[in-house]
Amino acid sequence: MNDWIDEHGFRANVGIILTDTKGRVFWAGRAGRRGWQFPQGGIYRGEKPADAMYRELEEEIGLRPEDVELMGSTSGWLRYRLPSRFMRRHQKPVCVGQKQRWFLLRLTGQESSVCFDRTEEPEFDRWRWVNYWHPVREVIYFKRHVYRLALQELGPLVFPDGLPPPPRRRRRRPAA
Repeated sequence: MNDWIDEHGFRANVGIILTDTKGRVFWAGRAGRRGWQFPQGGIYRGEKPADAMYRELEEEIGLRPEDVELMGSTSGWLRYRLPSRFMRRHQKPVCVGQKQRWFLLRLTGQESSVCFDRTEEPEFDRWRWVNYWHPVREVIYFKRHVYRLALQELGPLVFPDGLPPPPRRRRRRPAA
């Protein structure tokens, strides 16, 4: 199956925000790297976003539909552009970024069900629960805006009485 890249160069993708009963979110460390992120992955041509989400959930962190409760998804696509150094210009079509449909899940199964060996090349090798807004500060810079939008839109499903305040945006210092 092929990834679905639209006519504007955005690769269709799903993002997964997995929460626990305390409102913390699942934060996964990239295998063999320093970076951390939410589970995510491409949508194949003709595949429904929810089907891609469940496929990626099992491939990346070993959880099955019976281990989670689907709480909601973003109403539309959230997009980010890749910095030019991350674009694979030799591939056709060229991918300029990702358009993502985000899903919010609650873990209903056991934490011990999490595993990273469902594929030959695991995406992650460690994980932890973090506070709800932590990912916005720690994810790679070009994904921060989309993370903030997804957490903002889906947050009322986790915190019906009101979201905790998001982190303040860091201001860039003027050049000297």
